[in-house]
Amino acid sequence: MTRQFRSDDGLTLAYDDTGTGHPLLCLAGLTRNMEDFAPVAERFAGCARVIRLDSRGRGRSDHDPDWRNYTIVREGQDALALLDHLGIASASILGTSRGGLIAMWLAVAHPERVRGIILNDIGPVIEPDGLAAIMDYLGRRPAYATIAEAAWALPAAMAPGFRNVPAETWRAHAERLWTETPEGLEIRYDAHLRDAVLEQSATGSLPDPWTLFDGLGDIPLGLVRGANSDLLSAATAAEMRRRRPDMLFAEIPDRGHVPFLDEPEAVQLIETYLERAG
Repeated sequence: MTRQFRSDDGLTLAYDDTGTGHPLLCLAGLTRNMEDFAPVAERFAGCARVIRLDSRGRGRSDHDPDWRNYTIVREGQDALALLDHLGIASASILGTSRGGLIAMWLAVAHPERVRGIILNDIGPVIEPDGLAAIMDYLGRRPAYATIAEAAWALPAAMAPGFRNVPAETWRAHAERLWTETPEGLEIRYDAHLRDAVLEQSATGSLPDPWTLFDGLGDIPLGLVRGANSDLLSAATAAEMRRRRPDMLFAEIPDRGHVPFLDEPEAVQLIETYLERAG
């Protein structure tokens, strides 16, 4: 059941809190929402407390009246506010794409709150081709009229990055991304995220990402990479592994940006991380 809490600036933010055990805070990608982590909640609620957040402007959370607040720092502060709301002193973070950048910032700025991090297809270097692909759709409604049409079209639209994806996974993916309306599908995030990304790309909003990565120290780390990712290159993943040889690593075949986290390799990595986390 989706629950709600208030941010310190008055927005109502949505979250889900499932299971018991090691707290695992799940932070989604730029335009995505907590439902991306449904496979994680279903698989691991028996051994972990899986906490999923809709960041401001996404999913069931309020849109911010000032789109300039869509920043990694502000969204990180919201994540801390959720942990405070739940009375959790520290948690591991599973961060997909932008959620992983938020996780790294939190671990450096508030190390006492972060027990460890699993990064899903994100690293210190964002490839230009991957960013261009995101900007292609960011803030724009899809051309599909219905969820069924989208689910049918996605295998071709997402190829060659994604292959051998079950039809039911594409259907669930479409339902997480869009909502049906009489005028066609509508995005499930604030279109003004595009303005925020454009402004932050021009001005810069974070320290050098390699400095952030190196600043993680020796906290437990895991990295999931889609073998066909256009955002996280094999070279960047290799450098991350060189700098942190203890980091758990899984490369997911037939997946681009981002893996669904229901793949056997991703499940095994999360399972191993949680076993070590205790």
